[in-house]
Amino acid sequence: MAAVVGPDPLFGLRNNFYVGAYQGAINSSEIPNLSPDDAVERDCLVYRSYIALGSYQLVISEINSSAATPLQAVKLLALYLSSPNNKETVISSLHEWLADPAVGSNPILRLIAGTIFMHEQDYNEALKHTNAGGTMELHALNVQIFLKMHRSDYAEKQLRVMQAVDEDHTLTQLANAWLNLAVGGSKIQEAYLIFQDFSERYQMTSLVLNGKAVCCMHKGEFDEAETLLLEALNRDAKDPETLANLVVCSLHLGKSSSRYLSQLKLVHPEHTLVVRASAAEEAFDRAVQTAA
Repeated sequence: MAAVVGPDPLFGLRNNFYVGAYQGAINSSEIPNLSPDDAVERDCLVYRSYIALGSYQLVISEINSSAATPLQAVKLLALYLSSPNNKETVISSLHEWLADPAVGSNPILRLIAGTIFMHEQDYNEALKHTNAGGTMELHALNVQIFLKMHRSDYAEKQLRVMQAVDEDHTLTQLANAWLNLAVGGSKIQEAYLIFQDFSERYQMTSLVLNGKAVCCMHKGEFDEAETLLLEALNRDAKDPETLANLVVCSLHLGKSSSRYLSQLKLVHPEHTLVVRASAAEEAFDRAVQTAA
């Protein structure tokens, strides 16, 4: 006789985290009678929520050297994001841990490794640790990595794996929306409906508002996109994706984007849009000097 599986005590907490309701995840984390494994996963989700909110030092100070491997991995992510000076040390530690047979296969460690190497734009190295999958988060990260590599065919294969496991899972729906946005055309409306469904079922977040706004921009509905993005900015004035999308949206509307770009440079100086804008400015300055 098969064992009866009870309700998942972390379901609400996970969903809050997946849709970008990070403070909501933190606020709903007091869950009684968790198993030791569930307690570690809960703590990982809470600390990852703090990281998403930019509270790196809190995570670094609270996770000590005796904490479980998944929590140590989360601390590495906080160290990596807190300062460019930590990058070499963090990546060295990552390689060391991933090579250790005792902990190297831990799914959270592999997830954090994939996240960090994706930040480094070292997609092949990221896939070394994530491609085997094993959890919905790892599959979803694979979809993101393949899309960054412009391999929507591989991303679609990962999505099919997720759909076979749980078609209604929040991460499956999110991955489906990401893929639809990458494919474009008639798929844009399908992506919009996924984000619309999220906005009706869950707490409205910057992640969901940005998803809807990007769909609107793809459809040429820039006024609607701007409304959504300004709402997202009200919720989180430092969210890099909101600021980046406002730069693009403002340009299409013929409005000044300089304030949003300045804010983005301050909060996320390594964002792709900032790097491209800086490169364009340097190229223009060189051209002016050559012509002078």
